[in-house]
Amino acid sequence: MAVSLLVTPQFVAGQSAAPAFELTQVMIPMRDGVRLNTHIFKPKGQAVSLPMMLERTPYRAPDNEAWAQGKYNALAADGYIFVFQDIRGRYKSEGQFVMQRSPVSLLSEKPDAKTIDEVTDAYDTIEWLVKNVANNNGRVGIIGISYPGWTAAMATLAPHPALKAASPQASPADMYLGDDFHHNGAFRLSYGFEYAVRMETNKEQAPFKFDRYDTYEWYLRLGALSNANEKYLQGKIPTWNDFVNHPNYDQFWQQQAMAGYLKKVHVPMLNIAGWWDQEDFYGPIKIYETLEKHDASKINFFVAGPWNHGGWARGEGANLGRIKFDSATGQHYREKIEAPWFAYYLKDKGQLDIKEAITFQTGSNEWKSYEQWPPRNLTTDRKLYFHANGKLSFDAPTNAGNAFDEYVSDPANPVPYRPRPIEATYDSRGSGWGTWLVEDQRFVNGRPDVLSWETDPLTEDVTITGHSLANLFASTTGSDSDWIVKLIDVYPEEYAKEPKMGGYQLMIANDVLRGRFRNSFERPQAIPPNKVEAYQIDLHHLNHRFQKGHKIMVQVQSTWFPVIDRNPQKYVENIFKAREVDYVKATQRIWRTKVAASHLLIPVAPNR
Repeated sequence: MAVSLLVTPQFVAGQSAAPAFELTQVMIPMRDGVRLNTHIFKPKGQAVSLPMMLERTPYRAPDNEAWAQGKYNALAADGYIFVFQDIRGRYKSEGQFVMQRSPVSLLSEKPDAKTIDEVTDAYDTIEWLVKNVANNNGRVGIIGISYPGWTAAMATLAPHPALKAASPQASPADMYLGDDFHHNGAFRLSYGFEYAVRMETNKEQAPFKFDRYDTYEWYLRLGALSNANEKYLQGKIPTWNDFVNHPNYDQFWQQQAMAGYLKKVHVPMLNIAGWWDQEDFYGPIKIYETLEKHDASKINFFVAGPWNHGGWARGEGANLGRIKFDSATGQHYREKIEAPWFAYYLKDKGQLDIKEAITFQTGSNEWKSYEQWPPRNLTTDRKLYFHANGKLSFDAPTNAGNAFDEYVSDPANPVPYRPRPIEATYDSRGSGWGTWLVEDQRFVNGRPDVLSWETDPLTEDVTITGHSLANLFASTTGSDSDWIVKLIDVYPEEYAKEPKMGGYQLMIANDVLRGRFRNSFERPQAIPPNKVEAYQIDLHHLNHRFQKGHKIMVQVQSTWFPVIDRNPQKYVENIFKAREVDYVKATQRIWRTKVAASHLLIPVAPNR
């Protein structure tokens, strides 16, 4: 492979102390001749050979060492050569950017130099690094959060021999079933629109310019999704066009999805998730679970903590919004888990004294370790049933008649997903996006289109550890509907530990199912009006202790705006092409009879 370089050595300027790293900028050639901008940070005065830590990002390779005091502070203290790279088509890198580029090199029968993707770009980058960076020990770790987490995961699918450890953190795994752009077929409107515009307007990051502060109002005024291209985008944003052209779980989305490629654990994996990750909670668990089927060598690890998206890499991690955790959870992760894990695999340093799964149990605020996740051998599945008068209990309903609760869902007046005004997702003036999952849910009190059921105050702790599901029996007067379920920890009104938190309603788990996909994400079906149908909503994984004196609450609603686009509630082939007249009111019924017993299926663990 011919090597063509543009090299610019420089020293990183520190704000107060002398810089700890020397920066070299290079353009590394890929197999098709495209060159990727790469920043190599070597410890000043490096006297011994060191492993390299690689991050491949669409968000700009840093030109200073702020990361050494921030997200990688514990790793920097341990001693690594750090490498940051702009992925293809971003910032100073050449080539064309494609959002979540499918791994075509794994799909092609006869790949050649033009068959490129993030798998091949990672391979070519590592190949160049081990041959050209002086004083490296021949071992490379790859790491990243969110999109860089996804590029880290992609690098492991056909890894370079020098890649010895990988930590995909908050990596998306399926953009249709559970990550950034859709949840169970329901389109994540505000995030999908704003992220696509931000990433594809130019090679850098160009946020959409809203003409008002409250984006709830802006998206409602936008009306039908077809107006987005007509009024604003003019077909110039490729990812938005993909949304429009692929409304179902077709080959486009399936070819992007990670699970089908995870057929072997090639290198040790450290998968990281945040319980309140507002963007990619589905992904890291899906990657871990899929790899577990092939992990004969026991090198696939999972960590989950009380964090939002990337929260483990910022600050101490002692709280998220108003929720306190009684310890510095982020610092603990970086110093006691991440740094020793990489040191073991890249430096042969120390002993790996951690179990396969480590999760922070919220409620009790304790770290827990398990031989596997979820720890099915430690839990018992129980059902929490909906009852009359807003009651929730472990007792099954006995009513044989027409027992239901109902509400009217109006697309013209959707339930906001967080208190208004709702700022732009990444508003430069500040945004509540990062903490909306821990917002006090009392902000929807009084809305007739949100139903609630709750237990009596608990007489003993109830610990849910593992994978939870909501099984709804529901009917609608419409021919399509969204079903949103929220599991909530209700604090006592008199809360001596922290009086200001009295009555707080903390969302522990949640998700949405677009009703047309109740039987298949590939082949949507209209809902027969007024017919009771079964719907299963995946509430994903959690490890939470509902403490004595608290209540367990479940809420059901059909709008969650604008994080989820409005379902017209009238079946149309493609909601992205729906007309204004297609959006209609519908009466929704949640049934709670002996034969149609709506409930949550939860794994209950012993209180210890």
